[in-house]
Amino acid sequence: MIIQFKHKEKNYEANLLMPFDLSIPLFSGVQNPNAFHIDNPLFEPVKVGTFIGSVIDGGACNCENLKLNAHGNGTHTECVGHISKERITINQTLKNFYAIAQVISVLPQQLENGDNLVTNQSAAKHYNPMADAVIIRTLPNNDSKKMNQYSGNNPTYLEPALGEFFANQNVKHLLVDLPSVDREEDGGVLATHHAFWQYPNNTRLDATISELIFVNNEVADGFYLLNLQIASFESDASPSKPVLYKLKELQAN
Repeated sequence: MIIQFKHKEKNYEANLLMPFDLSIPLFSGVQNPNAFHIDNPLFEPVKVGTFIGSVIDGGACNCENLKLNAHGNGTHTECVGHISKERITINQTLKNFYAIAQVISVLPQQLENGDNLVTNQSAAKHYNPMADAVIIRTLPNNDSKKMNQYSGNNPTYLEPALGEFFANQNVKHLLVDLPSVDREEDGGVLATHHAFWQYPNNTRLDATISELIFVNNEVADGFYLLNLQIASFESDASPSKPVLYKLKELQAN
């Protein structure tokens, strides 16, 4: 299925039958990345009277209760409601599900205190204003990111100046293969979240941050059509499924 469209006065083509899924599969139990000491997901059959929602246990069908926390259990997309005093939900704010995205690979810088930081200087220099969304892949990149136990290990995070840079460039969607754009323990400052959303003085309600994605090495740096899929949760965040499609620029006739 081939689609053609115009973006910023240029024509593009994308094959919707050739997706790159950036989401990490979510399992019941420990087979997931985990952050912020949040409990692992739990999927278990519902039990009502004599009914059990498990065919293998004698039920007529499978019907599971799902217990999870979007922020610590896997790929998720969040809105400014994550840091606001007002109740703002991802379902209320994310209304456009497609964007032109740029994949950028960055080697974090190690600071004197041992922190690993994606700096404004290292990432911003690669940004092209054609992009409405930016996807940051940290290096080195391998499959261990699909099951990393980040809790208590002070994982890599983004320099607040980089969040501000993307806000000033009107980047709507920021996606990272990290548990958070901010330091694991920062005294509740969440400086990069605030800088990107420009909260509370110039709040960008239509901007989102997606965390704990995984960008396979077969996805080259460059431009893609992004389809950002969420569940219609009236909460600050939802498990999500960001999907990329390679772009081909079409020559004007």
